Amino acid sequence: MALRQNALILLLLTALVGIAGDWSGEFELARFWYLPAALLLLGLAYERWIATRAEPGLEIDAPGRWFLGRATTIRFLIAHRLARALTFEVAPGGAPEISMDRSIRTISAAADSAAATAAVATARRLGVYPWHAMRIRIGGVLGLAWWPQVLKVAGEIRVVPEILREPDRMPGIGRMAGVEGQRMGSGAEVLQLREYQQGDPPRAIDWKASARSRRLISRDFSEDQQLDIVLAVDAGRASGLAAGEMDRLALYANIAARLAQRAASLDDRVGLVVYAERPLASLAPSHGEAAVARVRAVLSDMSVQAVDSNPALAAVRIRSLARQRSLVVLLTDLDDASMAGELRSALRLLLPKHLPFVAGVASPRVQALGSARASYELDVYRSLAAQEYSNTLRQNVMSLRALGAAAVLATPERLDEAVLDAYWTMRQRRRI
Repeated sequence: MALRQNALILLLLTALVGIAGDWSGEFELARFWYLPAALLLLGLAYERWIATRAEPGLEIDAPGRWFLGRATTIRFLIAHRLARALTFEVAPGGAPEISMDRSIRTISAAADSAAATAAVATARRLGVYPWHAMRIRIGGVLGLAWWPQVLKVAGEIRVVPEILREPDRMPGIGRMAGVEGQRMGSGAEVLQLREYQQGDPPRAIDWKASARSRRLISRDFSEDQQLDIVLAVDAGRASGLAAGEMDRLALYANIAARLAQRAASLDDRVGLVVYAERPLASLAPSHGEAAVARVRAVLSDMSVQAVDSNPALAAVRIRSLARQRSLVVLLTDLDDASMAGELRSALRLLLPKHLPFVAGVASPRVQALGSARASYELDVYRSLAAQEYSNTLRQNVMSLRALGAAAVLATPERLDEAVLDAYWTMRQRRRI
């Protein structure tokens, strides 16, 4: 219970009357402080009785499935059973993996009805989380006190990887993938119509279009290009490090899910390997929406493992899954010098049959420290440490490229875009 303004006024009045009676020396006057004190106690008892009869209930209007890292609007609805209006204070709560504004909100509910307040929340980690019981306070009808209650909330939150949204507007993708991914060749689909050129085979002539335009028109056919892609996600100890508002494993999950969706839209086959000290889950490359659904299901069940990763064992597993030349996308840690040697060993197992593509996270905060102007002596050492970290990252990337692998390094906000752009470029240039 927390006292409100009216209760404090009665307490102050009780004290003033008691002091005045004591100073006056009049016995009858000294007992007048009983009156405001009794009013306060009776009022509190009445408010408590009303709060008990209110029987408030809390419901949360939120989707059952949340996309990792996407801001989601949720509504808290509080209902009561009294035939009078009530005021509530609500402290939004939830699993620590859900980021939201948890400041206290005050709402009013009319007689025998519900009131609502909204909040924007963001899921920062994969998994299934129950809604925690939430604390509310009922405003006393006499304005004397707030009466706390804890309300249980049914339901749970299932956090899944993000999906591609408006793919035609993504940098590096440009127009729709179904058109951009086609090249001239001898496939079955018509890519475009053009003027006849000397040497075009008769089968390439579009006789109907030629008759309409009264000149020879040739057809360019698309060339079918179906690739195999294996996504390798590092779920070891380092994947629990922060990457913006999420951890690295959450970032890897979003990138892998979106890349799988992009590849499936181009009719490429997609496989998956999740590993830590050993392979934890694997899917052989397959194509279509079913493949994307399987990849997303495995990604949704990932969690950070408290062990160091072994990319070499993951490479052995990838070799057994991918029977033909594939693009192997490794989402892993590049800033650990001790792990760089093991990663190079894993790439040697994949090369030259497969094309490894390694993507790692660069810390924008460390980059800012490396270029910041020093104001104190300690800032100099911080700047030097940040520069050494950045140099180690660049050297690790260069060593991977020297082996013949592709590698990209970007901040958490840019890594998704960088991976999709690199995949698109390699596919267009037929590097796979």
